[in-house]
This record gives sequence, C-alpha cells and structure tokens, in this order.
Amino acid sequence: MSDPTAYLNGAWVPLAEARVPVLDRGFIFGDGVYEVIPVYAGTPLRLREHLTRLQTSLDAIRIANPHPAADWEALLHDLVDRHPWPDQYVYLQVTRGVAKRDHAFPKDAVPTVFMMSSPLATPPREEIERGVAAVTATDYRWGRCDIKSIALLGNVLLRQVAVDAGAMETVMFRDGLLTEGAASNIFAVTGDLLLAPPKSHLILPGITYDLVLELAAASGLPHRVREVTERETLTASELWLTSSTKEVLAITTLNGRPVGTGKPGPVYRRMHALYQEFKAASVAAGRARPPPVGAHA
Repeated sequence: MSDPTAYLNGAWVPLAEARVPVLDRGFIFGDGVYEVIPVYAGTPLRLREHLTRLQTSLDAIRIANPHPAADWEALLHDLVDRHPWPDQYVYLQVTRGVAKRDHAFPKDAVPTVFMMSSPLATPPREEIERGVAAVTATDYRWGRCDIKSIALLGNVLLRQVAVDAGAMETVMFRDGLLTEGAASNIFAVTGDLLLAPPKSHLILPGITYDLVLELAAASGLPHRVREVTERETLTASELWLTSSTKEVLAITTLNGRPVGTGKPGPVYRRMHALYQEFKAASVAAGRARPPPVGAHA
C-alpha cells in the first residue's frame, strides 16, 4: 500500500510526512500520555475502556482532553478505514503541546494530538502452543506506573534485558513483590488458583488485565487479587503475560528454567479459549452496530 496515513492536530497526512515542532513538550520532557487499541476485523476491542483510561491518564497529568469520547471513536474508525489491514492496532498520543522549555506547565499551550495505525499480528500458533520465555529483573521505574505516560525509558531499558537474553518479556519485582512486565501485566497460577497483583501506583491498570479477571469471574475460575511474592512467582505452576497486542500468553520458561511442566498449563488453555470467545463475540457485535457519526465513508 501507499504510505500509511496519520492524524495530527486535525489533519490527515502521510505518516512519513507527519511533523511536530522540536519544542513540543512530548519531545522535550516526555510530557504526554498514550493508548494502544487493538482492532479486529474493523472492530476496536474494549474501546470505551481504553478511552476511560486515556481520560484517567490525562487527568493525572492535568491535560484537558482535546476530544469527547464520541469524537475519539469517530477519529479511530476513520483512521482504521483508511488502511487495508483486517487487524490493526491504533496508537494515539496526547502531549501538553508546544511551549518554551520550562518545567512548569505553560499557560496557553494547545495539546498535540497524534494517531497512527499499524498491522496487528496476533500471537502465532507456536507461541500459543509452546509459550514464551521471560527473565526477571528489579523494577526500578518511577512511582507512577499507573499513568500511561509516553516517558517509557525505564520500560525500554527493562524490556531490553529480555531482548538481550533472547526472551519475550521481563518480569519485574519491587521489594520482593511482583509488579508487572516491562510491556505487559503478569498473572501467576498456583495449583488451580489464578493470582493477580492488585492495582496500585506501581503497575499499569491493563485493559486485558481487567478482561482476564472478568472472564475468570464469569466462568467460575478460582482467582484472587492480592500481593504476589517473588517466591510465589518463581515457583508458580503457570505464569501468563497479558497486553492489548499480545492478548494472553503463557510464560513457560523463566530465567532459562521451565515454569511448571514447561508447557502452557490447563488454566491458561481455559483462559485462552475464553479470551478468543470474547474477542469473536465482540467482533460480531461490532459488525452489527452502525459506524459512529463522522466516521470515514
């Protein structure tokens, strides 16, 4: 296809030609937030929840939301319709805008709004059937990991720990407790009990994290949200990572050692089936709804 199209401050432009001034506070300070939204067969998954989290992040850093939810939805569908990929993921970013370099908030800056879409490759069958590898590290990131900030240097460095080890993800601990992955949430299974670290300022409130817990509750799968110790994580019978683009994957090797049997376990297989059923139902419901007002024809 031709160059992908991006949305930037009210205009549709070729992605390769999208430009922001160097004094944009996103560039200078990492002063902004973002969302990544998966789209299957033209249907965004849990769009309302993503936009709610965007609002929460904007409120946390005191940026006024530049669009109401209905406008975000129309823009997202417009962006998706401009690209041929059946499955996509939309990246949207809002920064505080352009101003002279000063740590204090500028009084009159206009937020910079950027959106782009990329092909979404769902986890291949090999990863689903065999699981993936992870390593562990100390979580040394800042104390507001609940904000989906574009300032991701800590996550970048910790994710590179996994890349350097030939693994997919870095599982992180702080003060002896499980927090999350460098780019995912982490679940542990002991016996048949699913464990999830509680939401706090130290982990991102994942959209897929919430969905997994909802599916567990609806299906009667035993689960608890509580602090999970490093020891419990290292000795778990199953470990999972979850994210909007990775969905739900079993971690079957941790620090070069097998997790449980070294294969995706029975609780994971059950959750994977539940997730795929939910996704299929969401796509079917999305096809039955008319597009939002203002969506690209």
